[in-house]
Amino acid sequence: MPDPSAYTRRQFIHSGLAMVSTVASVPVFLSRSSDVMAQTSGPLPSNPGIPDDRILVVVQLSGGNDGLNTVIPFGLDNYYKNRPALALRQNDLIQLDTNTGIGLHPALRPIHEMIGDGLATVVQGVGYPNPIRSHFASMDVWHTGDTLSNKGHGWVGKAMDTTRSKNNDTSLACISLGPQAPLATQGKHIKPVTFDRPEMFRWAGRDLHPALGKTYDQLNTPPTHQNNNDPASFILRTALDAQVASDRVRRAVDQRPATSFPGNSLSRQLQMIAAMIRADLPTRVYYVAMGGFDTHANQAGQHARLLDEFATAMSAFYRELEATGHQQCVLTAAFSEFGRRVQQNASGGTDHGTAGPMFLFGPQVNPGLIGEHPSLTDLDDGDLRHHTDFRSVYASILDNWMKIDSTAALGKPFKHANVLRV
Repeated sequence: MPDPSAYTRRQFIHSGLAMVSTVASVPVFLSRSSDVMAQTSGPLPSNPGIPDDRILVVVQLSGGNDGLNTVIPFGLDNYYKNRPALALRQNDLIQLDTNTGIGLHPALRPIHEMIGDGLATVVQGVGYPNPIRSHFASMDVWHTGDTLSNKGHGWVGKAMDTTRSKNNDTSLACISLGPQAPLATQGKHIKPVTFDRPEMFRWAGRDLHPALGKTYDQLNTPPTHQNNNDPASFILRTALDAQVASDRVRRAVDQRPATSFPGNSLSRQLQMIAAMIRADLPTRVYYVAMGGFDTHANQAGQHARLLDEFATAMSAFYRELEATGHQQCVLTAAFSEFGRRVQQNASGGTDHGTAGPMFLFGPQVNPGLIGEHPSLTDLDDGDLRHHTDFRSVYASILDNWMKIDSTAALGKPFKHANVLRV
């Protein structure tokens, strides 16, 4: 057995902290750059002009959702000609607009009800110029908001960087649920808290050896006098930051919901988010992902199940927010990295395409259909042409809802999509 005395303070800092957590991104704890080490700690101030009570939830539908079988142009003959086995018949659809012949997949009935309640909007034909049909490359474009140099920092992270003030504790500014933090949430200064299960969001060194636990407790005992510019004091402050953040998150998600949620994966994630919102965590952005949309084969049944999970989860989430009195402060945006090709393939599925729909939820949205459905005759090498740049939706969300300058996040100004009433 190792000698407990072998764990010195220096060894603890240089090696033990590398194992402090099983989460993918540790809040504040050793993740701030060197410029932050010179900062002093202080209370969390509000940033002038930025409403702290407005929350954004981002839902990523990974794999390339088939938008053509999500928002369905049943009034167009070419829809049925290109999809003899996959096309949904008019009598089976939820008809949204009989004049233009647009309907929703029947699995989206909960979202149709939310549209009727003024809580959901569908933006048709969303994409970007010179589209990429690679999952990873296209997701990078959506994550960064940059179609040319789509690396570096994400649009959410860059936006949150602009809200950071010198003494601002940003340890819980953004929370991502999943095994790793998405690029969208990564800023130069703001880093998301990321965890798959809340019980794993904690310091894990105590499990490795009792001596690590003892040393950790000693490090987290504030001395009588602290030098705010001293690196050891910085370690202490950030350790306490991490511990407080961990405790707050786990206490929040331990609450029983006020309503009921379905048993699917997305619902469980949104239930945790609703609990953290209810607990008044100082989190401005929550990020979740739902996979499975890469439907190259046997699409019909799989796609229906995915859309049902998405729709029932979103409906349950906003019922819970209404029950806890938080519905007015939460806007949700859902996207996929691309749509699918117009023509079905030989395996009863669809291959990577381009444009597709986005969904927005909350009392702040202009409910219903936004924009026109892309043409099924004027195609881009067999794919739909987009008519709404996704960054115009981002710009509207940032400028009009979050009250954060979208130019800083997107690199240049974009005309706002008409998606919000605020």
